[in-house]
Amino acid sequence: MTMDAPALLEIRGLVAGYRDHEVLRGVSLTLAKGKLATLIGPNGHGKTTLLRCVSGLLRLTAGDIRFGGTSIVGRRVNNIVAQGIVHVPQGDLLFSAMSVADNLMMGAYLPAANAVASRRLEEVYGLLPALWERRLQTANTLSGGERRMLAIGRGLMSGGELLMFDEPSLGLAPLAIDQVYSVIANLKARGRTILLVEENANRIVDIADLVYLLDDGRIVWEGAPHALFDHQDLLETYLGS
Repeated sequence: MTMDAPALLEIRGLVAGYRDHEVLRGVSLTLAKGKLATLIGPNGHGKTTLLRCVSGLLRLTAGDIRFGGTSIVGRRVNNIVAQGIVHVPQGDLLFSAMSVADNLMMGAYLPAANAVASRRLEEVYGLLPALWERRLQTANTLSGGERRMLAIGRGLMSGGELLMFDEPSLGLAPLAIDQVYSVIANLKARGRTILLVEENANRIVDIADLVYLLDDGRIVWEGAPHALFDHQDLLETYLGS
């Protein structure tokens, strides 16, 4: 599928897995700069594994991942972060005994990010004002929704060009989910490039530019989000909708 903006992320023929268990079987996708693409599909079929490959946490068996036109295969995680890729994983993975402010600063651990940490901290507090109000509290005193916001804020502190969110609504109450998706929509409106993993197709229909349906390690459908709802067979087979 062609996109108006130039490709920022290109994945071609990606094969990967864990030990002798192959999870991804020739996945290819393209994400244009300034766009939001969503990976949906059943649990355990490769969505998280794909994000882990892009961020350098998992080695590829075959294929290529290009970011800004340059292959990033084999690079260390810190080098991938420095190049501009942010991965906000499932759950929170916060430093529970540390303050909100200190957790945010952990996202600016690389020298280039640390040099502009004060400015980025102001930007994060502006986007997520609840974190400013709770900046002196320890992370373990936050609600589930606030913890998820903190995880997102920490990711933003690195200043990445590509933001990858792995099921940001997982385990949250409906109101907190609304707040999280409001933030993601705000980031998109600001021109950020986003790769989002989500289980609930209804959550992404109004914010995604492109949807990839991943099943058994393969892309089985791709297209505009509203078009997905024209394929009730796909929704029933892969998403139980």
